[in-house]
Amino acid sequence: MSTQTYPPVTDHLDDPESAAEEGRRKMDWALQHMPILAHLREEFEADKPFEGQTIGMAMHVEAKTANLVELLADGGAEVAITGCNPLSTHDDVSAALDTHDNITSYAVRGVDDDDYYAAIESVISHDPTITVDDGMDMVAAIHEDYPELIDSIIGGAEETTTGVHRLRAMDADGELKYPVFAVNDTPMKRLFDNVHGTGEASLATIAMTTNLSFAGKDVVVGGFGYCGKGVAKKAAGQNANVIVCEVDSRKALEAHMEGYDVMPMAEAAKQGDVFITTTGNRDVITAEHFEQMQDGVLLANAGHFDVEINLDQLDDLAVDRYEARDGVEAYEMADGRRLNVLAEGRLVNLAAPIALGHPVEVMDQSFGIQAVCVRELVENGDAYDAGVHEVPDELDREVAEVKLAAEGVEFDDLSDDQREYMGSWQHGT
Repeated sequence: MSTQTYPPVTDHLDDPESAAEEGRRKMDWALQHMPILAHLREEFEADKPFEGQTIGMAMHVEAKTANLVELLADGGAEVAITGCNPLSTHDDVSAALDTHDNITSYAVRGVDDDDYYAAIESVISHDPTITVDDGMDMVAAIHEDYPELIDSIIGGAEETTTGVHRLRAMDADGELKYPVFAVNDTPMKRLFDNVHGTGEASLATIAMTTNLSFAGKDVVVGGFGYCGKGVAKKAAGQNANVIVCEVDSRKALEAHMEGYDVMPMAEAAKQGDVFITTTGNRDVITAEHFEQMQDGVLLANAGHFDVEINLDQLDDLAVDRYEARDGVEAYEMADGRRLNVLAEGRLVNLAAPIALGHPVEVMDQSFGIQAVCVRELVENGDAYDAGVHEVPDELDREVAEVKLAAEGVEFDDLSDDQREYMGSWQHGT
């Protein structure tokens, strides 16, 4: 392949040494609270399971992610990484990664679309044998522009709901040419990262960005998947009145049975104080909704891409736009109403200026799954055909058991009689 056209992060910073020191400090703090990665680090440093592999990554480059990246590099891999969102990179953490002998980081905060994709191409120029993605942009770029690499790629792992949706669509069309683990869909990711991580991080970021309370407010949650459930649960815990908008009858009924108000977005738009989208789909909030909203509403997105709140339509309706606070842009309507958009409609818990992403402990679990999936690809990659694959259950349980051991939590096991009973169809009334 051609050499990279977009330079590593160090070339973009005025004082990369100082930045790297601060990035290392953030990484060290996070690692104190990541017992799963600490456990795997001991194993990988000793066994070097990734010797000879090149891992290409497109992820949110901040302290927790950096510990996963370094774990893979310390396990023997050459790692090249860039961001998966133009506003989620922490430049100091990216600089710290770039100082590692086995890591090249191209992630820079605030890049435009051209540089975002140029950085992905620079990662691909390392000829990865394994890909690790948030959102599937790297998988898509390889298939569209560098198909000659596919035969040498063992497989990949995808962590986000949006990325897995894209991969399954690609697989259904017969276009996914190597195996990818759907990390997002495994219990140790979905039950904790999506629910607790998204819920806590999104609400905390909104509160810190605006200095406003949720108590007594009508919080409208777009979508009641795992992320939406987490946002709704945490908002209710902060004494908000939660309104859920859904397109799936069963999820709408589930939200209703959980005690939330359920209504179409067209109705919720008239009532809501805070709107948080969590669907992974586009045009959840559009012009018809903006026209009904109250003065001062907050609009935030907790889905991976910035398409859930239609900002082009909002801009067309606005007579003025201005920065109301750091990370908050006010769109003023002709009648004087102000609709406040957080983090440019991007993933609020990572793209807002003060955002730190999901809590450390939650990401320890998710990144533990990523790490053991990469190990599985290296050890048993031939067993997986091209397409989307569930994470093997024994890997998911392995990570859960490491976490429980670190927390000092003991749990029961089945007796031989119980195992026999559960595995037999002959036990009747």
